[in-house]
Amino acid sequence: MTGARPRAVGRREPRERGGGGGGGGAGAAGSMGGAGSAGRALAALLLAASVLSAALLAPGGSSTPDLDKKKPVELKMDQALLVIHNELPGTNLTVYWNVDRCYHCLLQVLATVSQSRKAGRPGIAAVAVSTQHGSILQLNNTSEDKEVCRLEYKFGEFGNYSLLVKHIRDGVSEIVCDLVVNKEPVDSNLPVGIAFLVGMALAIVVSFLRFLLSLEDFQNWISKAINSRETDRLINSELGSPSRASDPQPEAWRRSAAPLRLRCVDTFRGMALILMVFVNYGGGKYWYFKHSSWNGLTVADLVFPWFVFIMGTSIFLSMTSILQRGCSKFRLLGKIAWRSFLLICIGIFVVNPNYCLGPLSWEKARIPGVLQRLGATYFVVAVLELLFAKPVPETCASERSCFSLLDITASWPQWLFVLILEGVWLALTFFLPVPGCPTGYLGPGGIGDGGRYRNCTGGAAGYVDRLLLGDQHLYQHPSSAVLYHTEVAYDPEGILGTINSIVMAFLGVQAGKILLYYKDQTRGILIRFAAWGCLLGLVSVALTKASENEGFIPVNKNLWSISYVTTLSSLAFLILLALYPVVDVKGLWTGAPFFYPGRSLVPGASQKGLCLLMEQPPPHMHPRDDA
Repeated sequence: MTGARPRAVGRREPRERGGGGGGGGAGAAGSMGGAGSAGRALAALLLAASVLSAALLAPGGSSTPDLDKKKPVELKMDQALLVIHNELPGTNLTVYWNVDRCYHCLLQVLATVSQSRKAGRPGIAAVAVSTQHGSILQLNNTSEDKEVCRLEYKFGEFGNYSLLVKHIRDGVSEIVCDLVVNKEPVDSNLPVGIAFLVGMALAIVVSFLRFLLSLEDFQNWISKAINSRETDRLINSELGSPSRASDPQPEAWRRSAAPLRLRCVDTFRGMALILMVFVNYGGGKYWYFKHSSWNGLTVADLVFPWFVFIMGTSIFLSMTSILQRGCSKFRLLGKIAWRSFLLICIGIFVVNPNYCLGPLSWEKARIPGVLQRLGATYFVVAVLELLFAKPVPETCASERSCFSLLDITASWPQWLFVLILEGVWLALTFFLPVPGCPTGYLGPGGIGDGGRYRNCTGGAAGYVDRLLLGDQHLYQHPSSAVLYHTEVAYDPEGILGTINSIVMAFLGVQAGKILLYYKDQTRGILIRFAAWGCLLGLVSVALTKASENEGFIPVNKNLWSISYVTTLSSLAFLILLALYPVVDVKGLWTGAPFFYPGRSLVPGASQKGLCLLMEQPPPHMHPRDDA
């Protein structure tokens, strides 16, 4: 038995053989003699391809009567057509399938293919296969459940493929599986590439125009071109009139005063918000703009943690400013509590995704959620900073060493609290006994891990939510159901995950302290951003063993694992490292257009809630995975 080798029609490739013998042909037409000329072989290949294509695409074709009786396969987005030809006499085949991103998953039955009735009349089955990820195909002898062949292949969108299963030659028991490309797939990533190139081109053009506008000669040339008074001045000057050479430059060229706000913070928040809007409105249906089914990262998984991170930064900056204006801590505590209460109530009663299941009732209301997570995280972090708030030293900021740790040592009570909180998460995650599940289980359940832990989705995190809140109050369609076919309710914004979102927001607070404690030391700020980015990145590498599934604690958005927090926080610090000198120090970029939607945290939260509300499909539609 040999593995499958994909071949495109029209290209003749050598084929390995288990028992020796002559060359083999491509396509469903069968074998061709090796003594024929290259031209005759090519003609035969093209003829075989045309016959096979006609058989697949023309319902009335007579060459494949088995397909005439079946409804044609209609391809949808991210699908390809696979036609399986069973040329094995007396052997029915069962085709099993799954995607390679489904970690240690049970293979699922894709199709059954009847035996070959006679020479030249193979059993045929046509199926649609997913093209989002690589596929694993295994063909078994139906009667003996014995593997015939197995292959891994990445199908292309709207491609047309044939899998030919046959003996190498008559009288030889060895079986070969050949994959033939009948129709080349389309490049579905081309629009993304074009959009990226257009965006880069616009950015380059805008940067070039800003550079030109910074040149004095170019400014003068523009002024002369658009200001008719300049011509009058030159004429009147020749006639002896008083010169206006000392007239001030047009208002457009005056440099505005430096903004009081840190534009890099607003720009980063705006990036997260705009990305969130794009993702929540479908993201073009590309898989990498949807949430990961379990371990790993996609673009959609970046949005929420970055918003939480920059929320922490804003908490410290705004709280420091308010306290410096003389606001009492008690009054500020009331504002914090009220804002948190509003976020939680809006999340439960306004943008609750369980509306999709019918009229909302308390028995089915989802209690955890994105805004609820934001409200709880905001309350804990803001109260923690308020309790231990200290005046920021103003006079010695420029004298502090680049190796100073004042931003950390001055906050040792907060750090102690956060470390204890993380210890609680680790203890519950790895040592809490979960009935029917291994202690410390971090997997998705369902068909993952060989299907041994079907109802263990999320391990302790899922168990705590189901125990304290009940199944009906959790998210009913988690992203893990897409690949792992999980059956139990699981909420990605659950109780244990909130602990790590608090840790993420506190790391954002740390970024705010760096910006404020060392506001006169650009170099010191950049060194600290780089140090935090590298340190957290190294922690992530250690926790994950630089792998998606094999680490101690994989990066996982559904669990909000600590490696997920350190990875996204590392990226956040590195983004601030890039934005701060460009936007705030050098002023090479204003942050537009991201700066404008990111100017206020409250509108940001409202936009998040609005987008979640708009994301909810009508009751007859299946909800998408949660943000």
